[in-house]
Amino acid sequence: MSTKQFLFAGFGGQGILFSGKFLAYKGLMDQKQVSWLPSYGPEMRGGTANCSVIVSSDPVGSPIVSNPDILVAMNLPSLDKYEDSVVPGGMIFIDSTLIERKVRRDDVKVFYLPATKIASDNGFSTLANMVLMGKILKELGEENDETIASALEKCVSARHRDMIEINRTAMKIGMDYKEEA
Repeated sequence: MSTKQFLFAGFGGQGILFSGKFLAYKGLMDQKQVSWLPSYGPEMRGGTANCSVIVSSDPVGSPIVSNPDILVAMNLPSLDKYEDSVVPGGMIFIDSTLIERKVRRDDVKVFYLPATKIASDNGFSTLANMVLMGKILKELGEENDETIASALEKCVSARHRDMIEINRTAMKIGMDYKEEA
């Protein structure tokens, strides 16, 4: 079966770790083997943050993702740092609100999504990460509402239960987004 290695990267406060945690829980709900490895600088909010996630039907031997199948870059330093590490044939998802440059490679599939603008325009400015997550799930054919709901139930804290439906709305907008030619 397949193993997918993901790397989410951006700055603290963008929901990088939450995105990875959600994807790991979704993998568990889909009866997959998973690994979730968060990493962030000492500044946390505003500092660098990245998160490695592996979702596989086989046991995961190491949580380290050196060459991701899927890169999610939410700021320019992250794209600059990790673009070349994506495997040929992989995917790169970019928050084009914050990253103006284009990917230099032609051996990967690239999705430019103005996630920060979309989130802000829809009244949930802190959920650009989940707009991107919706697009990722759509492109991977992983739009199962049941496992999405179960994963959100697991990773949204009790005091933020009101955010579950807003997260689902953000993902739905990402799933429905069509890139302009």
